[in-house]
Amino acid sequence: MKVLNLIREFERLQMKESESIKEYSDKLIGIADKVRVLGTELSDSRLVQKILVSVPEKYEATIASFENTKDLTQLKVVDLISTLQAQEQRRLMRQEGSIERSIEGALKAKMQQGEKGEEWKWNRKKSDCNSGSKTVAKGNNTENYNKYSSCKYCGKHNHPHFRCWRRPDVKCRICNLMGHIERFCKESRNQ
Repeated sequence: MKVLNLIREFERLQMKESESIKEYSDKLIGIADKVRVLGTELSDSRLVQKILVSVPEKYEATIASFENTKDLTQLKVVDLISTLQAQEQRRLMRQEGSIERSIEGALKAKMQQGEKGEEWKWNRKKSDCNSGSKTVAKGNNTENYNKYSSCKYCGKHNHPHFRCWRRPDVKCRICNLMGHIERFCKESRNQ
């Protein structure tokens, strides 16, 4: 019964897209070893057939080249696995290269955007220190810079940090509570 269950598990096993060749082949070889320990022969050619039939479509080109150039009955499991692993490594290297190129492009675009001499000015229409609009210095190519460094509470450049209403020690002069300024006091609205 154990042998039948192991062979049924062997037959049902399919490689997942997220699984590597090594993980999948280790599962198959583990099952084959258990079957052999119980006294039933599971040949290497059967393992090769199972791998060829159950790997995902992305390995189709390698499998086709094996079918065209080699005798599949004489093919060893180790040769098949090493060839499929080599293809997997090449694919991963290509994907990593394309990811690195896209990250480099995004960083380069971000740096170019920051070098255009744009600055943030305070938009007086909104009372929040987070509100701001980008303005580019125009005219005689002189770039205006903000006179304040970035606020340590909100990160904006349009006010000094001791004037930021987001600082934790700000105290309302109407209700004498911490955490907001008069402009945002609920007590003044109720009056």
